[in-house]
Amino acid sequence: MNLEALFHLLQAARALCGHSEYVVVGSVSVLGMAQVAAIPADMTMSIDADCYTAGDPPRVFDLQAPLGEGSAYHRRHGIYLDPVSPKLPTLPDGWEQRLIRLEREGVTAAFLDPNDAAVSKLARGEPRDLRWVRAGLKAGIVSLPVVKLRMRGTAFLDAREKEAAVRALGTLERGASRKSI
Repeated sequence: MNLEALFHLLQAARALCGHSEYVVVGSVSVLGMAQVAAIPADMTMSIDADCYTAGDPPRVFDLQAPLGEGSAYHRRHGIYLDPVSPKLPTLPDGWEQRLIRLEREGVTAAFLDPNDAAVSKLARGEPRDLRWVRAGLKAGIVSLPVVKLRMRGTAFLDAREKEAAVRALGTLERGASRKSI
C-alpha cells in the first residue's frame, strides 16, 4: 500500500460515515513517514489499513461491510480498511502526542510514530511484525534505543505479552550487534 491508495480509502470512508479524521495503526502507519524517508517494501506490503475514526472510534466498525476485507472496494482496489478499537494495539505512554498528521483533500490521517508502532509489533511478536521492525531498523526509520526506552513506559496486556516483547527486542539487539562486528 502507498500513501495515495491509503488516502483514497480514507476518502471513501469519509463519504460513507462523514468522519474526516482517522488514526492509522499497524503496518501502514509507517506511511506517515513517506514524505521524509524511503520506506522499504517489507514495511508497506500490507493490504489492510488498521484504523479507527478519531472522533468516534466505534463508528469505524460501520465501514466493515463496504470497505473491509472481501468488500467490493477490496476486490476493486486490492486493499481494504480493517476497523480496530483504539484499545487494540499495545502502545507506549505518550504515543498520542507523537502522532504524525497528514491532510489531503479534507481527510486527516494521524499515523503512529514508527518507534511506537515497533513497540506494538514487538508485543504482537508475529514473524511479519518482526520482519517489519527489522526493515525499519535497517532503513533507519526505527531506532533500537528509542524502542527499548519506550518499552519501559508501555502497559502490556499481561506478563506473557511483555516477556514476548522483551525476548523479541533481545533477538533484534543481538542481530544488530552481530552486524556491527
